[in-house]
Amino acid sequence: MTNIEKKSAGLSLLLGLVKALRPKQWTKNVLLYAGFLFTLNKKWFLFQPSMWQALLQATLAVIVFTALASGIYLINDVTDLSQDRLHPTKRHRPIAAGHVPPWLAVVMTVLLEAVGLWGAFKLSSSFGWVGLSYVLIQLAYTYSLKHMVIIDVFVLASGFVLRAVSGVLVLSADISPWLYIVTFLGALFLGLCKRRHELSLLAEDAGRHRKSLSHYSTELLDQMISIVTASTIMAYSLYTFSAQGLPPGHLMMLTIPYVLYGMLRYLYLVHMHKLGGSPEEILLRDRPILAVLLMWAVTAAAILAYGRTLVAS
Repeated sequence: MTNIEKKSAGLSLLLGLVKALRPKQWTKNVLLYAGFLFTLNKKWFLFQPSMWQALLQATLAVIVFTALASGIYLINDVTDLSQDRLHPTKRHRPIAAGHVPPWLAVVMTVLLEAVGLWGAFKLSSSFGWVGLSYVLIQLAYTYSLKHMVIIDVFVLASGFVLRAVSGVLVLSADISPWLYIVTFLGALFLGLCKRRHELSLLAEDAGRHRKSLSHYSTELLDQMISIVTASTIMAYSLYTFSAQGLPPGHLMMLTIPYVLYGMLRYLYLVHMHKLGGSPEEILLRDRPILAVLLMWAVTAAAILAYGRTLVAS
């Protein structure tokens, strides 16, 4: 093999490894900024040096959690190697396609988890323990829990909650428990839509790819999604006008339409465009979803930062 061929092979391996880390799924880790967002309701905090320090801490936490999650993605792909090779879309993943050797993925998993946990404990001991809990739960999911009906989507939802909790702990922020409930329900909604998409895509072969899918039906999942959709909207609405620490005047209620539209738009994409298998793909590609998320973030930040001033005036 010539030097050029060696360099080309090395570059191909590097690109495959980066792709195996699933960069698109790193968008989930934006949840760690929730703790930072909800510190904006402290009048003294806005645009003070402490705000930039908190933003730095939150960003470091995002990087740490990205390492932990990426390591889990690698070991999950190694474990599911045989099933992924038969899957219509997952067979293109670098490990299943043979672009990244399984032994290298395992080595990278160990390195990423070690570095990630070290970084988590350096930032905050409580954040470190949550990070360790996330790794253990995800490993249990990879080797066992993903085959258990209903439990599988609960575990997926727990990953989102642990992200939100991590963002709070690393800043020692004070956030209403309502947001944890909303995060869990919203993540459960995404997980159920994901299962529905998998069931529709794989049809009669669904059970061969994932055991839990043989216990689901489209009708059952539609009922579950309806229940969780209504529960999420209700929980978020209750949060906006009953949670402690929010600006007076119930101004956060102005963000309810964003949540309602976002969920209805997602259901539209699931039912009419047969999407839902990759929430991160929808987030990155569907402009209305992206726009409403940005509008929610800007509106919520403005209310939390200036809500008390507006009501007082």
